[in-house]
Amino acid sequence: MEQESLWLTYETEDLEKLEKINEDYRAFLDAGKTERECVAEVVRQAEAAGYRNLNSADSLKAGDKVYMSWMGKSIALFHIGSEPIEEGMNILGAHLDSPRLDLKQNPLYEESELAYFDTHYYGGIKKYQWVTIPLAIHGVIVRKDGTTEQVSIGEKPTDPVFAVTDLLVHLSSKQMERKASAVVEGENLDILIGNKPLKGEEKDAVAAQIMQLLQDTYRIEKEDLMSAELEVVPAGNARECGLDKSMIMAYGQDDRICAFTSLAAMLDMGQVKRTSCCILVDKEEIGSVGATGMHSRFFENAVADMLDKLGEFSELKLRHALAHSTMISSDVSAAFDPMYADVYDKKSSCFFGKGPVFNKHTGARGKSGSNDANAEYIAKLRKVMDENQVQFQMAELGKIDAGGGGTIAYILAQYGMEVIDGGLAILCMHAPWEISSKADIYEAYRGYCAFLRDMK
Repeated sequence: MEQESLWLTYETEDLEKLEKINEDYRAFLDAGKTERECVAEVVRQAEAAGYRNLNSADSLKAGDKVYMSWMGKSIALFHIGSEPIEEGMNILGAHLDSPRLDLKQNPLYEESELAYFDTHYYGGIKKYQWVTIPLAIHGVIVRKDGTTEQVSIGEKPTDPVFAVTDLLVHLSSKQMERKASAVVEGENLDILIGNKPLKGEEKDAVAAQIMQLLQDTYRIEKEDLMSAELEVVPAGNARECGLDKSMIMAYGQDDRICAFTSLAAMLDMGQVKRTSCCILVDKEEIGSVGATGMHSRFFENAVADMLDKLGEFSELKLRHALAHSTMISSDVSAAFDPMYADVYDKKSSCFFGKGPVFNKHTGARGKSGSNDANAEYIAKLRKVMDENQVQFQMAELGKIDAGGGGTIAYILAQYGMEVIDGGLAILCMHAPWEISSKADIYEAYRGYCAFLRDMK
C-alpha cells in the first residue's frame, strides 16, 4: 500500500509528456471558466480530432467519432467500437460547473453613489473567501429577438476587474465574533462595478453611467439582463505553483481537472473494441438537476440516437447498452492537508504525487447518498491499472463524521452499470483558487487511457 512519489518514477520522456499535458491543461482552464465556455472548447478540440456532430450524421458505423452538445452546457462524446454497443460502453464522466457567484436577473443597483451587481452564490462556498479578490464576469446575454452577446470582462490586462468589499479590520470587532459561515452574509456578496456618475442624471447617476456603458459596448437594454446568464469568477489565468513548479493553482479545477484528463484520453484513443464515451455535464454542484444536469434524459437520449443511426435501436438494446457499461465517475477528492490533519483519516487519505484516486464510496457519515462500487468491479479496475503500470490510490473523503460529498456516480448506477468514483486529489477544494499536482494530472490521463482501451 505504500507508494513512492510519481516524480521519482518518471524518466525524461515521461517528464516531457507531463509538462506538455499540463501546459494544455492550463490553456483549457483559461479557455473555459464557465460550463458554456468549456463546452465550446471541448467541441473545438473534438472537431479538430475528427469528431462530428451526432445530429448531422445520417448513419454511423464502427470507428466513427461523434458528439452531442445539449443547450451549450453539457456534452457527450462517443468513439464507436467494433463490438456491439448493446454489450456496453466504457464511460468517463465529469462535470463542468464550479462554485461561483451568479448575477441575479435584476442585478444593477446603486447605493451611496456606488454601483453594484446583485449576486446569488452557486454551489458550496466559504463566502468569506470571495471578498477583496479580483473578479471577472463571464457569460451570455440573450435579447428578445434571440440574438446573443458573449461577455468576458476582467481577464485581459487592459480589462477592469470587480470585487466584493469587506469591512476594515479597525471596525470589525463584532464581525470577527461571528461564526465563519456568517462573517460574510450571502446578500453581501454583491460586486462593486462603478463610482462615476453620468452627467445630467439626478437619480442613480452611477448606475445610469454603467447602463450607458453596457448599451454602448453590448447594445443591450437594462431589461436584457433578465435573460442573461452572467457568472462572476476569479480573474486571472491558471498558474504553476511552488518554487519547483510541481503544482497548478487555478479556479475551477473541481471538476475541470477531471473533465480535461477525461477528454484528453478520449481524443487520444485509436481504434477501440468497446465503445468509448466521455460525458461532461452541468449542475453537479447543485444536485445534478435541470435539463443540463446528469438527472436529465440527455445522455440516455444521445445513446438512443446513436443506436438508431447504427440501425440497431430498440428499447431493450438501449437498456442493455446502459446496464452493461462500466464507468469512472471522475470527480476530485480531498488531498491530505497537514495544516488541517484533524479532519482526515491519514490511513484512508489521498496524497499529492501518488496518482489518480478511486473512492469505493462517497456520501456522508453512514455512506448516505453513495454509489458504493462493487468489489468485483474494483478488482477489474485494479487489473487494468496494474497491467498498464498506472499508479493509483484508494481513499475516502476525510473522517467519517467530518462531512462528506457526492458525485454523479449514483445517477448512472441507476441504469445498473458498474460505476466507481475516481478522480484527482486537490487542495483547497471549492475555494476561488484550488491546487493540484502536475504528476497526478499526467498519471490520471494515463489511467483514463488504459480504462477506455482495456476495461472489459
